[in-house]
Amino acid sequence: MIPFGLYIHWPFCLSKCPYCDFNSHVREKVEQRRWKEALLKELTHASHDTTQGILSSIFFGGGTPSLMDPETVAALIETAKALFPTVPHFEVTLEANPSTVEAKKFEAFRKAGVNRLSIGVQSLQDEALSFLGRRHSAKEALKALDVAATYFPRYSFDLIYARPHQTETAWKAELREALRYAQGHLSLYQLTIEPQTAFATRLARGETMTLEEDPAAFLYELTENMMREAGLPSYEVSNYAAPSQECQHNLLYWNFENYIGIGPGAHGRITLEGVKHATSRHKAPETWLAAVEKEGHGLQIIESLSPEERLQELTLMGLRLTQGLSLKRLQEETGLAPEEAYQGLTHLEGEGLLVKTPTHLVPTPEGRLRLNGLIAFLLNQSFG
Repeated sequence: MIPFGLYIHWPFCLSKCPYCDFNSHVREKVEQRRWKEALLKELTHASHDTTQGILSSIFFGGGTPSLMDPETVAALIETAKALFPTVPHFEVTLEANPSTVEAKKFEAFRKAGVNRLSIGVQSLQDEALSFLGRRHSAKEALKALDVAATYFPRYSFDLIYARPHQTETAWKAELREALRYAQGHLSLYQLTIEPQTAFATRLARGETMTLEEDPAAFLYELTENMMREAGLPSYEVSNYAAPSQECQHNLLYWNFENYIGIGPGAHGRITLEGVKHATSRHKAPETWLAAVEKEGHGLQIIESLSPEERLQELTLMGLRLTQGLSLKRLQEETGLAPEEAYQGLTHLEGEGLLVKTPTHLVPTPEGRLRLNGLIAFLLNQSFG
């Protein structure tokens, strides 16, 4: 039976971070019981869309899922286990903020069935946390990591680097401190400015919002080296893990496998009658909630992906992985050999940016530094 994942979106936050373009919303009050019933109802409806698969992971994302009642989390996990066959020790990840209030709920989330936390630390420096619009302090973050280590066999946390004027010395010190608290996995993201965010508005006004390109590339190489030396090499362009500590749910995305998405704005990829389909749900929380209460689901779109769309998604996702894009997955989803799929392949190989092994297309270290351009070139050459 083919493994698949379940993504559950909780759309609420206490405040909107200025760099965030996710489907997250601030509300004065959330009716927890009403939302619990709606999510359970949509989960049951979504179970009818699966074929013969086996649930390998659940991921509670957002928004800020650690604002959910632990009872809601427990009910969703138990319902998923009742609706689907599961692998013996499947991964259940919940995203959390490291505020003191939310850290007090970590034990309850563990009892609810969560076995992996992903904590949005973002920085271990108070000045940077203020710049990033975070509500917690560096001291709170470190305390939350200690609490996480008490209750969870696996946890990860995020840091954002390549911030304006960030120096090599400062990032080295921050990363060394992070490694003292790491438990097998770190997510390290370069700051990017997304459209329609507060940072994008400030950038348009002429403010410096990120590090310049060359220093940012240097910090990326520095990060790769430090993490590899610490025994947590990259397995994806922004994710680093010790062997067997990779996030199994996210690997489903990057390998273009199946996953169900429920909750406001959640996307999914499911295979029906041998064809990959994309699903999406109403984005606005109140619209989604009304639809679920009336229709039993908030599904807005379910459509088959064309061979061209499948190739695009495979390329965008698969080349982010350190091991590269699986040629087996390419064949399964498109029926194409790499030379048929990518007209620009030979050129990139000649430039030393991409290598074709017997099993994968693998960006070289130089290619990973230019990954966005590399992917754009491949797809532009393929589709003109």
